[in-house]
Amino acid sequence: MKLTDFDALSFDCYGTLIDWESGLAAVLSPWARARGAQLDDETLLAAYSTHEARAEAEHPGESYPDILARSLRELGRQFDTEVTDDDAARLAGSVPDWPAFPDSPAALAALNMRYQLIILSNVDRDSFAASNQRLGVTFASVLTAQDIGSYKPSARNFAALLAEAARLGVGEGRLLHVAQSLFHDHVPAKQAGLHTVWINRRHDRPGWGATPAPPAHIHPDWEFPSLQALADAVAADAATG
Repeated sequence: MKLTDFDALSFDCYGTLIDWESGLAAVLSPWARARGAQLDDETLLAAYSTHEARAEAEHPGESYPDILARSLRELGRQFDTEVTDDDAARLAGSVPDWPAFPDSPAALAALNMRYQLIILSNVDRDSFAASNQRLGVTFASVLTAQDIGSYKPSARNFAALLAEAARLGVGEGRLLHVAQSLFHDHVPAKQAGLHTVWINRRHDRPGWGATPAPPAHIHPDWEFPSLQALADAVAADAATG
């Protein structure tokens, strides 16, 4: 099996293309410092991850900004630290400020020359539209939690992805899912019968960061430390025929 055996790539966005950990920490760290909480970024992100995953599972119809606000309030309760309405609103509205990984735009442009590109993201349409301006590529299709009515790792999201790929004319077995989060993406994608590429953005750091640990051992088909490394591997596969 080669990377060039596929006709379309589906992507998680936040954590894979957009640096959501830096985006979250840019709000969470000043909030914690202002309240006198001695919590470093990794501690905040790991704690936050459990609250966001729970909020998404228990409130699948809520918009992502509301999920962000709810998750921060739960984080405040965990650490007995005040969360004001302004604090919650600041995190809820922060997605457009989250930076793209430096390699994302060029790597996406290269991949877009060979594949149809699809987004499967746990956000709302408006938030993704703002992030897409940082990515600089036109996707063949964009599926968000707002469109589907649930959040990954729900199987509903991957059923929607497969249906959309079929609508786009992608043949069975010709869609490859590309993501950072083993919890949100690789476990359910494998359960849906998809091959996967792990963009291991945390390859040089311990722990799971802003995503919960995967609930099961998982074997992605490929692993790369960056999106550019994936694009380079695709080019190498194409060069060898």
